[in-house]
Amino acid sequence: MEDFANLALGLAMIAAFLLIAGGIALIRRDDDRKRGILMIVAAAVLIANVAIWTV
Repeated sequence: MEDFANLALGLAMIAAFLLIAGGIALIRRDDDRKRGILMIVAAAVLIANVAIWTV
């Protein structure tokens, strides 16, 4: 079970980094600024969840 938990946390971190990159791309493109900000907020929530689960 511990291996699955580590895999899930690793995938969550990869998803968070991809959300940050996508959010920055949307903000810089000035096409859909709200979605970019929401993507960055979702990444922050994922990172906070990973931090809580690892402590």
